[in-house]
Amino acid sequence: MIESDFLEATVEKVSLSNMGFVMMLRCHNSSDTLPIFIGASEAHSISVILNNQKFPRPLSHDLFKSSLEILGAKVHKVYITDMSEDTFYAQLSLETDGKIVDIDARPSDAIGLALRFKCPIYVHRNVFKEAKIELEHHKVHAEEEEGKGQLETYREALQKAIQDERYEDAAKLRDQILTLQKHH
Repeated sequence: MIESDFLEATVEKVSLSNMGFVMMLRCHNSSDTLPIFIGASEAHSISVILNNQKFPRPLSHDLFKSSLEILGAKVHKVYITDMSEDTFYAQLSLETDGKIVDIDARPSDAIGLALRFKCPIYVHRNVFKEAKIELEHHKVHAEEEEGKGQLETYREALQKAIQDERYEDAAKLRDQILTLQKHH
């Protein structure tokens, strides 16, 4: 990989849309964001780190981090490398025994680990250019309305999870609702 082909990014937020959970990446020096749709458990795992939450038992990403550390490896960098038919591809760059090893990964898993290892996240310039969306951050009222709509979407998803007896998903959604309520 050629480093100059990539832009450094940070996770701006994870939220629930009418199409599922979406992770928003913001590349440095850009007001645009890159939306990546992810699963509920991955959204929860990433949100835990973003919100500085602690759990008594490790989540999957915590377990993988501990395993890598025990084996003397660490995630050095994460790359969002490609996109094809609305599917994003990523690579973990692991450092072990003084060598760098790249492993294919889903972006949500790669970023879940990057946040735990506090390592940089990079997005290929072409991927960002092709899939970015523009957000207007200067409209406070619009953000408040988005938060209220997001809260209602979470509540509906919570009721559906309870109805379907998906209690683990319901607990995660409850936590997201509580987090949103604190901010609005």
